[in-house]
Amino acid sequence: MSASSPTYAFLGPQGTFTEAALLQVPDAGQATRVPASNVNAALDWVRDGSVHAAMVPIENSVEGGVTATLDAIAGGGELRIIREVLVPISFVLVARPGVRLADVRRVSTHGHAWAQCRLWMDANIPSAEYVPGPSTAASALGLLEEDCHYDAAICAPLVAREQPGLSVLAEDIGDNPDAVTRFILVSRPGVLPARTGADKTTLVVPLPEDRPGALMEILDQFASRGVNLSRIESRPTGQYLGDYFFSIDADGHVGDERMADALAGLHRISPATRFLGSYPRADLQAAPVEPHTADQAFQSARAWVAGILRPAGEPAENGSSASPKA
Repeated sequence: MSASSPTYAFLGPQGTFTEAALLQVPDAGQATRVPASNVNAALDWVRDGSVHAAMVPIENSVEGGVTATLDAIAGGGELRIIREVLVPISFVLVARPGVRLADVRRVSTHGHAWAQCRLWMDANIPSAEYVPGPSTAASALGLLEEDCHYDAAICAPLVAREQPGLSVLAEDIGDNPDAVTRFILVSRPGVLPARTGADKTTLVVPLPEDRPGALMEILDQFASRGVNLSRIESRPTGQYLGDYFFSIDADGHVGDERMADALAGLHRISPATRFLGSYPRADLQAAPVEPHTADQAFQSARAWVAGILRPAGEPAENGSSASPKA
C-alpha cells in the first residue's frame, strides 16, 4: 500500500450509494477505490492494512441504524471514524429490456432500499416478492446474469445510466423524497481530526449490568455535562440473551471539556466503553453549549477545587500567592 496514493474500500459493487459517498472525500476521485462485497470485508481490509480507509453506511433517515455496520465496528480490532458524509437517496426500478412492469414477480435490492420503497411497491406491484440482495447495485447487476432468479431490481439512478443492459421501469419510487443516508469513513487509530466546533463523537458502551437504572446511569454522564445525544441504539452482543451494548452519537469532540469529562464518567461505570472517533459533522451544525458546560466553566471549576486542596500560603501554579491582595 503506497503512502502517497491512498487506497479506499467501499461497499460495492461500483455504482452504490456508498461509492457516491466516497467520491465526496477530496482525494477519492484520484485514489484507488476497491469495492467490498460486505461491510465486514471492507472493515477487515482496514484492520489488516490492505487499505487506508473504508466508506460504509451507518444510518438512514427512514430505517435508522445500519445494523451490519454497528455490529462490525463494535468488535474486533479498534477502528476510528474520521469523516461522515450525507447522501440524498433516490431509487429507480430496473429490469432487462423487454420486461414490463406487469411482468415483474420478484424484485431484488438491499433491505434498507426495500423498506424505503415499500409503499410504492404495494401500490404498483402488490404481489411482487422481495429477494434480499447484498447491495442495490449488486441486485441491479445480477439482472445481467443468465441464471438471474428475479425479474427487476431497485437501485440508484447512476447504476441504470451506466449499464446499457438495463431498462428503467419506474423512477423516483422512494416513499420519502427527502431520504438521506449517512456514511462514515473508517481508518485505523491515529491522529484525531481537529476540533471544528461542529463535531460528533461515536461510542460503543456495553451495559455493565442489567439492573434498574443502569441505562439511566449511562445517560446521566452526558446529561449532567450538557452533551446532547443525536443517536442511541441498542444492539445484542451475541453472547447471551439480554446482553446488549449501546451505539451512541454525541454532539461534540473529545477535546471539548464537557465531552472528555463525560467519557471519563462512562469509563468509570463501563470500563469496556469503546471510543470510535471524534470528527466533523457533515451538516456543519454546531451544538448549543450552555455557559455552565463550556470549556471555561470546567477549567474554572478545576482551578477552584485545586485552590481548596492547596496548603495555605503555597503559591498557585502561575507563581502568584494564593492569598488575595489586601
